[in-house]
Amino acid sequence: MFSYQSREESGMEETDPLLKQTLSLIIESGYQVDARALTFLKSIVNTIEIKDIIKGVIEELTASPDKPVLISEEFLKSRITKLLQTSEQPTFTENTGVFKPCATDIKSKIEVLYNPADHVDFDGSIQVHLKYFKDRLTKIEKILRERMDVKDAILVSEALKRPLRSRTKIIGIVTEKKERKNSVFIRIEDCYANILVFISHKSDKNLINKYARLFIDQVVCIEATKIKDDLFVANDLISPDIPDRKTNVSSEQVYAVLTSDLHIGSKKFLKISFDRFINWLKGKEGSNLHKEIANKVKYLIIAGDIVDGIGVYPNQEKELDITNIYEQYEVASKLIKEIPESIEIITIPGNHDATRQALPQPAILRKYAKPLYDLKNVTMLGDPAKIRLHGVEFLLYHGRSLDDIIGAAPDVTYLHLEQEITIAMKYLLKTRHVAPIFGSKTPIAPMPVDNLVIDSPPDVLHAGHVHVFGYENYRGTLLVNSGAWQEQTEYQKKMGLIPTPGIVPIIDLKNMTVLPINFLSST
Repeated sequence: MFSYQSREESGMEETDPLLKQTLSLIIESGYQVDARALTFLKSIVNTIEIKDIIKGVIEELTASPDKPVLISEEFLKSRITKLLQTSEQPTFTENTGVFKPCATDIKSKIEVLYNPADHVDFDGSIQVHLKYFKDRLTKIEKILRERMDVKDAILVSEALKRPLRSRTKIIGIVTEKKERKNSVFIRIEDCYANILVFISHKSDKNLINKYARLFIDQVVCIEATKIKDDLFVANDLISPDIPDRKTNVSSEQVYAVLTSDLHIGSKKFLKISFDRFINWLKGKEGSNLHKEIANKVKYLIIAGDIVDGIGVYPNQEKELDITNIYEQYEVASKLIKEIPESIEIITIPGNHDATRQALPQPAILRKYAKPLYDLKNVTMLGDPAKIRLHGVEFLLYHGRSLDDIIGAAPDVTYLHLEQEITIAMKYLLKTRHVAPIFGSKTPIAPMPVDNLVIDSPPDVLHAGHVHVFGYENYRGTLLVNSGAWQEQTEYQKKMGLIPTPGIVPIIDLKNMTVLPINFLSST
């Protein structure tokens, strides 16, 4: 437990004056902050209107029936999120004052760790398909063996040699799931053999739940007992998952803005809201609180679907405002050009953009999007891509396979996607693959290697595609779906999907705080 007094007594007289005032306000109101909250306060005290936030925190605590004495980091972060995302946020009004972003003086630190534009050759032969799945199995087997509970596992072909009634852990690819009246079966295989694994409906509920969340083509470890030559009874199912880890952070305070799914060219494109967003980045709109955040924005990441495209779905032309793909990118480039040059813009394609549809996608083709390539502060990458910004690793993925996850997972639906989007994204980390289901809605290019395996956990997994905003920290990885800039389409209505457009998450790379701002027009 820390307080203003204890910090002074420990020799920290050089505390920031504003931080001292903030701590004094907390203590005089009869509260204290824990160690993590104190560190968090120190990191944000000079970037936002901290006094107003603390006054709001104290008011909430005072009104609470429990009236806790200790203020936690989690409570402070939730208060900031609430202030920026709900109706409590100040109304956006034009500001004509001079705005010089301090991000201009921050040196760009962009490292491209993986760009699929360099890995797109394939021929589609049966041999290449086999090599693709062999590479997937080899890579994820290696990941699985990093777990302490899987180190002694064997492959399917070795399991066939084990004696009856022996219990072992087996690694393989799920190729079939069958459900019968009183049992379910899983078929898994390696490059040389396959076995059938039996699960009774009377089995432990936890095992049944794991079975329901197992996908076709997923690499898994099954702990099982051999009861016949090629028949086993499952005792446990183990997914690769990611380990608990400490998130990498930046040594300096710099913000990254995450967005996606602009769909420029669509009649549903929210241009008024997007103009407001750009004006905020330019320091022309927003309260002092919002301007302080914009002041430190160094990066803008666009996770695909910059334009609405042409002929992407049946009867799309009825919802198009711009029916020429070249004109769509021309308009997009004019809008993006308005963003201050001090902000580095990083883009990947989506399924509406002009490039190959099969994953991994190369960058948007230059012949269609030349005006974007001509912008000096724009970096065009493929999908998925890995980058590092100021030491923070991002996995950028448009998110097309989220449709497959939503269709196969028992705990995610389009109807409740606003509450469940991060559940869908977690499956990508749990399977260690951005598109674990092969041959469903997501086209995947068969190549000798599987470049869609998540070989190392990123600090941030940024996706879009489903037009629903949400974020959550999962085992040290920040999951962010950045929503959209498009109103609900007829296709989305049929699916029961209600988008949440116009909400932009901003990440403080120094402490990984997410600050969402809602730019949706009230008109």
